[in-house]
Amino acid sequence: MPSGAASASAGYVGGVTGIGGALMTVNSASAGIISGAQLNSRPVTRPGEVLEEVPGLIVTQHSGEGKANQFFLRGFNLDHGTDIAIHVDGMPVNMRTHAHGQGYADLNFLIPELVGAVEFHKGPYFVRDGDFASAGSVRIDYLDKLDRNIALTTLGSFGFKRGLSAASVPLGTGNLLVAGEAQTYDGPWVVPDALRKLNGVARYSQGTATDGFAVTGMAYWSKWNATNQIPERAVAEGIIGRYGTLDPTDGGDTGRFSLSGRWSQSGAGGITRASAYVIRYQMNLWNNFTYFLNDPVNGDQFRQRDARVLGGGEISRVFQGDLFGLPMENEIGVQTRTDDIRVGLFNTTARQYRSTVLDDRVLEASAAFYYENRVRWTDWLRTSVGFRADGYYADVRSDTAANSGRARDGIVNPKLGVVFGPWADTEIYLNYGGGFHSNDARGVTATVDPASPLFNISRSPFLVPSTGYEVGIRNRSIAGLETSLALFRLDFASENLFQGDTGTTEPSRPTRRFGIEWSNHYALTPWLRLEGDLTITNARFSDRDPVGQRVPEAPTTIASAGVTFGKGQGWFGSLRFRYFGPRPLIEDNSVRSKPTALLNGRIGYAFDNGVSLALDVLNLTNARADQITYYYESRLPGEAAAVADRHFHPVEPTAVRLTLAGRF
Repeated sequence: MPSGAASASAGYVGGVTGIGGALMTVNSASAGIISGAQLNSRPVTRPGEVLEEVPGLIVTQHSGEGKANQFFLRGFNLDHGTDIAIHVDGMPVNMRTHAHGQGYADLNFLIPELVGAVEFHKGPYFVRDGDFASAGSVRIDYLDKLDRNIALTTLGSFGFKRGLSAASVPLGTGNLLVAGEAQTYDGPWVVPDALRKLNGVARYSQGTATDGFAVTGMAYWSKWNATNQIPERAVAEGIIGRYGTLDPTDGGDTGRFSLSGRWSQSGAGGITRASAYVIRYQMNLWNNFTYFLNDPVNGDQFRQRDARVLGGGEISRVFQGDLFGLPMENEIGVQTRTDDIRVGLFNTTARQYRSTVLDDRVLEASAAFYYENRVRWTDWLRTSVGFRADGYYADVRSDTAANSGRARDGIVNPKLGVVFGPWADTEIYLNYGGGFHSNDARGVTATVDPASPLFNISRSPFLVPSTGYEVGIRNRSIAGLETSLALFRLDFASENLFQGDTGTTEPSRPTRRFGIEWSNHYALTPWLRLEGDLTITNARFSDRDPVGQRVPEAPTTIASAGVTFGKGQGWFGSLRFRYFGPRPLIEDNSVRSKPTALLNGRIGYAFDNGVSLALDVLNLTNARADQITYYYESRLPGEAAAVADRHFHPVEPTAVRLTLAGRF
């Protein structure tokens, strides 16, 4: 839905829309732009869930609140971000060669009230999207200034407390925006999450997104306990309750500090944009997914450590011109990124060190060049033709000498888009493109198993290609209603699958997905908006193997519906339904997860003095559903051997949160 569409106030910055950075033209049936007001109209449990405003995207959690979310889109279990590229204010959120999973994207530092707009793409059709963007990409831009300053306090069930203050003031010829956030949360767990989070943003900007600059600093820190997924048999046998844990010492801490800047200048011939960033990131995770499977005496808990400094940037130029008198644009750009990483895996008991599995240093660098030509041939035909070239280099210095080494790889991907129309407010889109994800650089150079150096292992490819196809239609013939339908296919040379014994992902077999996506957004009046989305996907391994053809954790059906009302002063509210269909848990489809259907609601009142009061009710029907389900072997205390079982993380029971906000 266009960012200028009618949106209901959420009692926060509500009604303020804006784009703090460069957002491309929507040129597929499955791409779009979401305003910050739309995003903030959703009642959510955790920050990352606001991205469920992207049609067909599921954002969930299988651990403590400080850990990165789990994402599902277009028949993909994206783990913590393997094939969905996420950017905030021009900075990548995905972490490559990460301790816990390739593409790990922790969005817990997001402050939804500062979001100006979100641009989303599905499929690998867009030249600016590179690593991790095969299933889709999401670009989140913060506002440069607020229409009104804000202070809010939220109190809720299970020890939820949150405070936020955000203000912007003129400074010189520009604007200074400052925001600070603090949050605590225990959750319904027998062992409280004890989440403690601090978050801050400071930005100075001048001009506009097309003629101006901004410098932004961000700081985020959190610490928590974690109730990870638990085996069904432990609950059935009464060993623990539904909200219990088998290792009360699981948890983690993380920190993220960044400095970024952007600059743009436009003229009669086009626009030039440049951006750069540097990020200092650290994370510690203690997890025990298999309990006493590998070590019946000390248990299977392990610590994953990640500490890195990464930096990079992008510069692009759009040239406007003509081709034989026809309107034309050429876009050319360069992107770079370098990560200096220390990554480790250690065996622990109750967070106490026992032994080192690996402790590696990795320098990973990449550069990309992209080009796209866009031509409007007639009033009803326009095309985009381009390509993207990526080059990667990694230097791995492992504490196991046989796993040290250097690796290089490159890939060139074509991108093609054709748009027919509009006819009767209807456009038809054809899209084709290649994409890729990078694999963990340690797997590219490793030759022996670090846990058992006598065993050789096969090296993984550095870059794994994908190919996507899409045909779609978008219609706006009914005033206020935008409906789109897309048929898509995506082929991947190697699927990344979750491994329960290590809590990480590993390269697997090639896959093919095809499906249909239907999205509807209806601004019925300036104060009433309806939404409904449905995605149905068929996901299969494309090679033959007796173990089966189903892709574990690949969702077949995802659906959502919502109603939002309110504008300006007076009553406002929202009701959101989300359906996460059953999924095969192993390749032969003999074990499946249960579906999850959740209903969240909000009701509030905005007074004419700038004060608003909002009540959120999460899991309104108190559904006993699961956030996530896996199937793998584990061993409980007293069990003589490993047992294959479903392992699940439950949805939190009904919770209420009351927010008092003031805007001035």
